[in-house]
Formats: sequence, C-alpha cells, structure tokens
Amino acid sequence: MAITGLGHTGFWVHDLATMRDFYTRVLGLTVTDEDDERGIVFLSSCPEEEHHEFVLQRGRTAMQGAKLTHQVSWRVDSLETVIDFHHRFRDEGIEVQQEVTHGNAIGIYFFDPEGNRNEVYLRVDRDVRQPFRKTLNLDQSPADVFAEAERLLTDGGPAYQPVH
Repeated sequence: MAITGLGHTGFWVHDLATMRDFYTRVLGLTVTDEDDERGIVFLSSCPEEEHHEFVLQRGRTAMQGAKLTHQVSWRVDSLETVIDFHHRFRDEGIEVQQEVTHGNAIGIYFFDPEGNRNEVYLRVDRDVRQPFRKTLNLDQSPADVFAEAERLLTDGGPAYQPVH
C-alpha cells in the first residue's frame, strides 16, 4: 500500500467570491462544480483529467494573517508561463514574496487575497540539495533567466548532480 500522489487540497475562506475570482481569473483554474448554499467551489487546472485539485469553502474562523498553510504550489508548463505570471501579478497588484530559483525549479511565491502563500513553478531537470533558494530576476528573456539560474547555482550554491 502506497500513496500515489496528492489528489486535492483546499482552503477555508472568509470571502468566497473574492477567492473564486482570484483562482479563476488570475491563476486560470476552472470551476468544475459549486454549491452556493453550502458555500463551496471545486476547481481544476485540467478538468478533463481531474475533477478538482483545489477546493474553496466559506467558514474560515482564523483571524486574518494567521498561518494555516505553508503553501500550495502550482506546476506550470514553461518558463514563459512563469514570466507571464510575473507580469500578471505585477499588473494585478498581487503581493509577491520572492521570485526564485531552487536549482531544481524556477518559481514565484505570492499571496492570495486572504494571505495564503502560493507558488507557481517550473520543474527543472536537476537534482539540487534543498533548501536552495536564490532570488531571480524575471524581467529578462527566458534564455537570460535560465543563464542567471545556472550562474546562481554554480556560483553560490551547493554541488548538484543532473537528474538521471
């Protein structure tokens, strides 16, 4: 018996409409089901494959700013998509904690309207000892971002081995 993956996760929220808007309009998730009476929304990044990966439901009782979840990380398909989110977050005034290379990923840590930390990231085919976290400049071409990530890894990070 073994766990084969994470099925879905979710947040209790104060303002369901604001959070629904953020995760659909800004992050691009699709609503697959919702029940206004129960105050719950089911969302997916690929509804044809997975009914829901993420759930929002009214009923949060923690005070604003309480640390409840470490982060939710959303995998993307390309560095261009990470850079697109960099621009979108700036245009939307979304609080970004850090734009980062982990050696094995390039991503952006950001906060949703209720202060939950999220990350969008591209997996990079490297085996890098963690934690490795260096700030990365996403205001450049994808080739230059990859070059900077490589420089940060070799100049300031632990030894790494390519993934086999």
